[in-house]
Amino acid sequence: MKKRFRIVLAGNPNCGKTSIFNLLTGTRQHVGNYSGVTVESKSGFFKLNDMEIEIIDLPGIYSLSSSSPEEKVAFQELTNSGIDLILNVIDSTIPQRSLYLTTQLAELHIPMLLAFNMSDDADKKGLKFDIDKLERYFGASIVKTVGSKNSGIFSLMKKLHYTLNNLDNHGTPMLSYGKDIDDAINAIAEKIDELNVAKYAHIPARFFAIKLLENDNSVMALDEFKAVHVQLADEITHLRKKHAIEADTFMADCRYAMLAGACRNSISFTQERRREISDKIDLVMTNKFLGLPLFLLIMYLTFYFTFNVADPLMGYIEEFFGWLGDLIKSFWNPDVLPYFRDLITDGIIGGVGGVIVFLPNILFLFFAIAILEESGYMARAAFVMDGIMRKFGLQGKSFVPLVLGFGCTVPAIMATRTIESERDRKITILVLPLMSCGARLPIYALIIPAFFAAKYQPLMMWIIYLIGVLVALFAALIMKSTIFKGDGEIYLMELPPYRMPTFKSLMLHMWDRGKMYLQKAGTIILATSIILYVCNTFPEKKSFSKDYDAAIAEVEKNTSLSDEAKEETVSVLENEQLAEKMEYTISGRVGRFLEPVFAPLGFDWKITTAGIGALAAKEVFVAQMGILYAEGEADEESESLRTQLVKNYTPLQAFCIMLFCLLSIPCLATLAILKRELNSWKMAFIEAGGLFLVAYIFTLVVYQAGMLLQIGTEFIKL
Repeated sequence: MKKRFRIVLAGNPNCGKTSIFNLLTGTRQHVGNYSGVTVESKSGFFKLNDMEIEIIDLPGIYSLSSSSPEEKVAFQELTNSGIDLILNVIDSTIPQRSLYLTTQLAELHIPMLLAFNMSDDADKKGLKFDIDKLERYFGASIVKTVGSKNSGIFSLMKKLHYTLNNLDNHGTPMLSYGKDIDDAINAIAEKIDELNVAKYAHIPARFFAIKLLENDNSVMALDEFKAVHVQLADEITHLRKKHAIEADTFMADCRYAMLAGACRNSISFTQERRREISDKIDLVMTNKFLGLPLFLLIMYLTFYFTFNVADPLMGYIEEFFGWLGDLIKSFWNPDVLPYFRDLITDGIIGGVGGVIVFLPNILFLFFAIAILEESGYMARAAFVMDGIMRKFGLQGKSFVPLVLGFGCTVPAIMATRTIESERDRKITILVLPLMSCGARLPIYALIIPAFFAAKYQPLMMWIIYLIGVLVALFAALIMKSTIFKGDGEIYLMELPPYRMPTFKSLMLHMWDRGKMYLQKAGTIILATSIILYVCNTFPEKKSFSKDYDAAIAEVEKNTSLSDEAKEETVSVLENEQLAEKMEYTISGRVGRFLEPVFAPLGFDWKITTAGIGALAAKEVFVAQMGILYAEGEADEESESLRTQLVKNYTPLQAFCIMLFCLLSIPCLATLAILKRELNSWKMAFIEAGGLFLVAYIFTLVVYQAGMLLQIGTEFIKL
């Protein structure tokens, strides 16, 4: 008897399919992307008595019509050989609409088990099901479940075990679309049978005949069925003349008509149909006056929770990696393999720490998103913001990642997975780097207090953030009108009932995203950190403009200086030496080489060199400028560095530095996650190049216009 089985989990979005999947598999899951598309693939394993079962969680779909990437992926998966069973999860609160997909799955004649999920909500609505009639109609067993409460899972497992042991005796669905349609289906199915297509021998010809009559893009494109297109055209013409309806709509009409009859005979309502609590809540949450303010408040709380609750943990992680680096340095003699020592402590440990420090941010972000999604509020957020965002070529669900982008671009891009439309998701991903992330804040905190009066400082900060938002929105509008041009897509704005998320589901959601972040973005950032370490270290300068060692020794011998003055003078000398070393390295030489390119923006070689270091993380810009200007640690609070900047640059140049940092690619972690989510290094590098051009052109226009109009061109007097 067979002991290994492969089943697929199918259902509409928001039907509770993920809860069922999590309950069956626990942590034994694998999350990835289907090849060539951004649709998520998820599989898992579990044991059922003596059976080993692999379960494939298909993306949430409303039909198998191949009109979206999710539907295409589901179609390809379901028409592959080797599927033993389809586990179809039904939202039993809206059975007629949910069973539309079930009719298409039944046409595959693959053994099927139906899980009528959210049965507690269905009971509250007064819905009563004649299970026996529905089982005979679809040729499949039915189990009532409440995935969010772990109710009915034992019965589901028991029925699943029985069904897998009796696959050869599965029922036959009683699907009929009317005499004219059935005759057309049978005629085309006979032609398909005559072709003897070995690749699809396991799928009934009737299934493909129906898909051809629907004018389904995926099936119409298959070369194996091109020979029946003439017969197909004749049948469609006959049906159009007799019923005056088009091919792409009449099968849908027939299915709904068939379902209406089936549901009328097997589903009833009690006399008292209570108004759901969800409807009462939505009177407030989706109110045209209160909906937007409440949404903004919830987004603010999400933002606050994500980036403030995680902050202490991020600090602990940062301290741990600092301690680890210092520990290795204390045990490792600096004269033994000094470069390798620095590579380990500054390159590898520093690089890994720079990635892992954001892990609490990632985990808490997706914990908050999981609460919004599983509670049912995320659908309300999309509904509230949809009208506003569509004016700029986006949809309501794009707003949440854009807001999260003010904290960190990497988790914000990952949050776009809540957007079903591939086109809208890609546009959102491509404009997200224009949101002013937290990594840019140290640059603003360094420059604004140095160059602008106290009364104008909040205004300058507000202007910088506003520029990013406006450029992002108009970039989305341009992309929707050009490279992503097409007819406006209409989406079903489903508002599922509010539910209480399960702790286990929230933890699994965090685990999936955290693991993905570390595996994908972390490895690339680690390699990049090592490369930047090499570029900032070699070639090593041996001779300097002066003998720094002698100068330092002379200062230390000078008895007229206080200890504090000695320490400050020695620090300045050491950092002057570091600045000379930096100019001599690969990064410094590249900065000198590129200086003519950036001179029209008001940038000298030092700003250019700091910009190269900022590819790893925008905060590096401040540290690099501090080294180049020989001003100690040069953090964002360094008054001495601000003084040096004021001596060397004008307010116009300072504003252009902030503008360029705002509009260019945030960091290589963003580039890595762009590649991860778009499945293409080509798209990631095009995005990086596009943002560079946008930053360069905007900064060029601002700087040259400022020079022409003499705005902010005078040095500030100290």
